[in-house]
Amino acid sequence: MYGVCGCCGALRPRYKRLVDNIFPEDPEDGLVKANMEKLTFYALSAPEKLDRIGAYLSERLSRDVARHRYGYVCIAMEALDQLLMACHCQSINLFVESFLTMVRKLLEADKPSLQILGTNSFVKFANIEEDTPSYHRSYDFFVSRFSEMCHSSYEDPDIRTKIRMAGIKGLQGVVRKTVNDELQANIWDPQHMDKIVPSLLFNLQQEEGIERSPSPETEKEKERPVELTERCFRELLGRAVYSNIKNAVKPVLMHLDNHSLWEGKSFAVRCFKIIMYSIQSQHSHLVIQQLLGHLDANSKTSARVRAGIVEVIAEAAVIEASGSIGPTVLEVFNTLLKQLRLSVDYELTGSYDSFGNMGSKVIKVHEERQLQEAVIKTIGSFANTLPTYQRSEVMLFIIGKIPVPGMYPALGSPNTGIEGSRMIQIMLLKSLLQVTAGFQSTNILTALPTSFLDPLLSFTLMEDAEIRLLVLEILISIIDRHDNRHKFSPVRIISDISVLMLKVDKCSRQDNLFMKKHSQRLYRHIYLACKEEGSNQRHFESLYTLLGLICVELANEEVVVDLIRLALALQDLALIEEALPVYNRCAIHALSAAYLNLISQLTTVPTFCQHVHEVIESRRKLLPLLLPEDVLVEPSNIPEKLEKVEGEVLFVQSKIAEMLGGSGYNTERLAAPYIPQITDEDRLSKRKSIGDTVSLQLEMESRPSPEKEQRSTAEQITFETLKQAMDSENVEELERERRRQVVERFQTAPFEEIAAHCGARSSLLQTKLNQIFEITIRPPPSPSGSVGNGRSRSIPVYEMKFPDLCVY
Repeated sequence: MYGVCGCCGALRPRYKRLVDNIFPEDPEDGLVKANMEKLTFYALSAPEKLDRIGAYLSERLSRDVARHRYGYVCIAMEALDQLLMACHCQSINLFVESFLTMVRKLLEADKPSLQILGTNSFVKFANIEEDTPSYHRSYDFFVSRFSEMCHSSYEDPDIRTKIRMAGIKGLQGVVRKTVNDELQANIWDPQHMDKIVPSLLFNLQQEEGIERSPSPETEKEKERPVELTERCFRELLGRAVYSNIKNAVKPVLMHLDNHSLWEGKSFAVRCFKIIMYSIQSQHSHLVIQQLLGHLDANSKTSARVRAGIVEVIAEAAVIEASGSIGPTVLEVFNTLLKQLRLSVDYELTGSYDSFGNMGSKVIKVHEERQLQEAVIKTIGSFANTLPTYQRSEVMLFIIGKIPVPGMYPALGSPNTGIEGSRMIQIMLLKSLLQVTAGFQSTNILTALPTSFLDPLLSFTLMEDAEIRLLVLEILISIIDRHDNRHKFSPVRIISDISVLMLKVDKCSRQDNLFMKKHSQRLYRHIYLACKEEGSNQRHFESLYTLLGLICVELANEEVVVDLIRLALALQDLALIEEALPVYNRCAIHALSAAYLNLISQLTTVPTFCQHVHEVIESRRKLLPLLLPEDVLVEPSNIPEKLEKVEGEVLFVQSKIAEMLGGSGYNTERLAAPYIPQITDEDRLSKRKSIGDTVSLQLEMESRPSPEKEQRSTAEQITFETLKQAMDSENVEELERERRRQVVERFQTAPFEEIAAHCGARSSLLQTKLNQIFEITIRPPPSPSGSVGNGRSRSIPVYEMKFPDLCVY
């Protein structure tokens, strides 16, 4: 009976007859459109037949594929596509299963044209929004197959390009179909992302290796795989939410690791630019966190790999800062500073192993230097995108990370020793200089708080000339708020400073408070920095720029007076300190002359300007070596010995005080020479470490008292005075010995002895407190008004009886 039905077409089901009628006798004639319209109308009228129509079409397609009748295969797929586009009823799910089965058969075929045909049909299906949910559909096969097509190695380059593009489009279709459907398999799972993302990156990387077809094509067909890949990659990342960012970025990191793409830098930077610009801005910090974690995980890989990761962080951090900062600001700097310390350790030990074992991998010093420069550059580029308040926090964070000998000996590797601490200090100060570059704060008090200024100034007393120069440049960057620093270089005598076009604003209240609080400390460290024998031309140029910026940015009348006193004190320093090298003495004279020439024109006092001009002209005739044009140049012709400097080539403090006194300046203060107070720490430490010089302070009177001056002039040096001075030195030595013994006791004594000593002191303190309480507590007044006898016992407050009305 079934055989009869199969032979007699009239007895076959109607849906089969309609399906058979859409196929022509010659497949080159294509789909019979009239019959296709009848089939579509029948499917819409009887949607319960859709699953049978799909199953029958699938059966015919499988038979045609097996028989290599590819013309009929194309017709069947075209019919399926039209039915799929036309029908959106509740029975569509069963039809889709048949459709996906047919697409799977085409993708499994060896013929590239069938693979491309199946992919195109799947892409059309992916763009359809289904009205009914599907609970059992799986796309695992399609993810795997499309990823495989993306890596096609077909011999013909044109066909290979088409297959790869089909694979990219297929992955794009899978993402569109599943990313927003909670009932489908989670496309963001690592098992899927580990296939999709590397496939996209592989094609993104093949830009130069793909040959373009010379045949004329339409604009759409001219699109290369790399362009399609980038668009697909951006679409994938744009759909990622907070919980999916990690799964999307991790395969990128792994791909770059596996194919050694960090060293080239350009491709890695391009990938993460696409990522940062494609994801939602509020999720940017998650990418930065993953990059930082990856940098930590690769801390023992080659310097070129770490440098590539650092450069990617630099580009990504700048993009992130323009959007959402997130909680990663200090984390970025902490990780980068950690990499700096590790790089210094690797450079000095010559090995990635902290113990320097012979079997460990040997490093290349020049690569570590390049990494260090890349890290410092990254710190600066990221800091430039931060607002002022966050940059101030970063400055405090970095200054707190700089190792201080004697205070933080554990920083860095124990194998690097003093040289390691020195290199870390230099690297961190360079990083701090990058952060302060272009830093402009309206409130200098917040830009230079005490917690930042004290440790920074302490570095000016270090023996290392490079460290001192970095500190001066950092101070210049912070104080320069109107971009005046470059106008003071090179140091020279200018007859009219209006050509410099200095930007001078009136000092604000915050500026005046800052100078009142910190000015003497600044002057003192500038004075001591000039005494350093290791200073060179750059040091004196930086000192002149710093003094000029203080005068332009922060000067009021009192500050101007102090700066003039400081400049004259530097002249006296060059005269007194004969132990200094000749070059340093000449440079200090030149610095003093150039600065007095600048400040005299800023004060606009004619007599002061005239005196400065006369002294400078005398130097040009008699001793040109005392002017910056002959000293602060390369090369400088400095004699081995400097003849005695006196007479008209020197600035006279009494004359300057008299001249400025007529213009309302404080003559008493001007007449008093500037003498910085040298403390015991200066004499004892010899600037071997920062820890001994952090607490240096200058205690000077802001305005001398006439009574004190009279008292000081009345004092005479006698034998008793000298004896008291010697005794005071002995007292200081005894005090230092006592402190040493206390420290030694707490380091070596047993715990029981220390506890007993502290317990005795606490008992003594409690006894004294009880005596004080007995004296202060008085007996309550008698109700009868009588004072009572003197032997009455003192009653504590908590034992007194108060009336009910007085108690709450």
